[in-house]
Amino acid sequence: MTGILSFSVATCPHQLVGYWGYDHPQELANLLTVVLNQASGNEWNLKSSPQDLVATLCAGGFNSSSPTNGDAWVKINQNHLILGREAFGRVPFYCVQIEQVIWFASRLQLLLPVVASTEVSIPALYGYSCFSYVPTPLTPITNILAITAGTEQTWQGDAASGTIASPQTHQLLEWCEQREQIYDETEAISELQLLLQAGIEHQIRDLDEQQPVGVFLSGGLDSSIVAALLVKAGVKVRAYTLDFGESGIPEYPYAEQVAHWLDIPLVKVEVTPKGIQQALLPTVEALDLPFGDGVTVPLFLLNQVASQETKIIFNGEGGDQLFAGWTNKPLIAASVYQTEHPLGKESFEQQYLRTFHRLWGYEEQVFQPAVVAQIQALQAQDWLHSALDATSATSLLHRLRRATLMLKGAQNIHPRATNLAFAHKLRVRSLFCDLSLAQWTFRLSGELCLQGSCEKYILKRAVESWLPPEIVWRNKRGMGVPLTSWCLHNWWRNLGVWLNPAILQTEGRWQPKLAEQIVFGKLGGAIQGRRIGEILWLLIMWQLWRSQVLGEPVGKQTWNHPFWLPYRYCKGWVQK
Repeated sequence: MTGILSFSVATCPHQLVGYWGYDHPQELANLLTVVLNQASGNEWNLKSSPQDLVATLCAGGFNSSSPTNGDAWVKINQNHLILGREAFGRVPFYCVQIEQVIWFASRLQLLLPVVASTEVSIPALYGYSCFSYVPTPLTPITNILAITAGTEQTWQGDAASGTIASPQTHQLLEWCEQREQIYDETEAISELQLLLQAGIEHQIRDLDEQQPVGVFLSGGLDSSIVAALLVKAGVKVRAYTLDFGESGIPEYPYAEQVAHWLDIPLVKVEVTPKGIQQALLPTVEALDLPFGDGVTVPLFLLNQVASQETKIIFNGEGGDQLFAGWTNKPLIAASVYQTEHPLGKESFEQQYLRTFHRLWGYEEQVFQPAVVAQIQALQAQDWLHSALDATSATSLLHRLRRATLMLKGAQNIHPRATNLAFAHKLRVRSLFCDLSLAQWTFRLSGELCLQGSCEKYILKRAVESWLPPEIVWRNKRGMGVPLTSWCLHNWWRNLGVWLNPAILQTEGRWQPKLAEQIVFGKLGGAIQGRRIGEILWLLIMWQLWRSQVLGEPVGKQTWNHPFWLPYRYCKGWVQK
């Protein structure tokens, strides 16, 4: 230990990596060089001045050295290191302490050359099986941690001893119900319209008038609002939508209707099983962490096509979290039922866990005994405690909106959208990640968000003159990725490779015959129909992540499985 504080930060337009602490400066610099050499394709800018340093990373590409305008940031001054993330969680940020040095990066893969062991975190694996993403502050690698969205972590160094004290965490923002609530519909509509327009004006302020921007247009309400506001603001817009053909739920006709209404060009991106399979590994690499939702590869393809024509992409992500989208309905109904029938009820957190529709509750069926033993003391509900804090709101709807912002938004939807865009050198902007707008929604009375069976009511009322009524008032359907059909037909043989029993057995995590149990409906009554494809996809993405990103050996395969035969001949394979 030298007692000399060393630090260096390397930045490029889409990534940030660096170190801070007490160790041999030359060894640290050499290791950073190794990291940068492995991160090919980027022009890195090194910053190691002894003066106070601030470096930020912005998903949307706003140029600023101020953390208040950044999505993730590092501040180094005197004997302090501060790492932070904004509350929407748009840009991931990771750190690991190695002796008396803190390494940090906006991409997990940048830290892999730094750690001595890339041991998989079993708690992270369990969290992934429950949510389809790894809950923060965990990452899939033991000892590497994620900075939680909406927080700063501060480390203080002691030059005399050459040591670093344990970090202090500071909460930057709390999503909570505001004391003064808006009940008047006319007032709410007027204020919301102004906030939406101000939000889009803020996000286009740095654009050249002739600079084309893209918008991902599903034909749903949120993305249609973004497209409409961009057109109203005079921006040159190109829209991109997904076409799943006859296999999926056709959503592109709604996107076509919106594009025609707004008089903007629409590019349809064809999504086929073959195209998805070809893009699998590049998507896993781009995502950096395992994300188990079936929409990830289609969105990779959408970013890929858009990047050929623009450098900036807008999306409609976050609207459901701000305005109480359709996923809140079953939880509200369950809460009412519990009030009337309190005996034998599940906890509210357990009910919320079920809304993820993943593998919580199936632990002994999906994991090998050694893993089951390691997760016995874990409660998945613990990852929900803060988000579902009952003291944050008296209204159930505000409480649910807080939870979806902190969980499904900040830990899943937004970071994966940013990573997919960054992989194609795109800057991504999200209207609904506007702090003023988000905080204002916590002033809305519940009936303005959910009126009867109509979710997002006040948002629809505010924009009904901007879009066709069929778009504004149609029921929410979601993106229909036909995973079950593809798995049971187009990818049937591939399942025997991706989820091969011998490979799973050797790895010691998943049960070796788990894929068979799923496809033949033997895992559980709730895993039927569309859930079959969703759970298989969850497993596939983990397996590809651990080989493609983590670099674990794949191992030898066995032919003792049904996937080498056509699906129609295999229904009697699993013993009853």
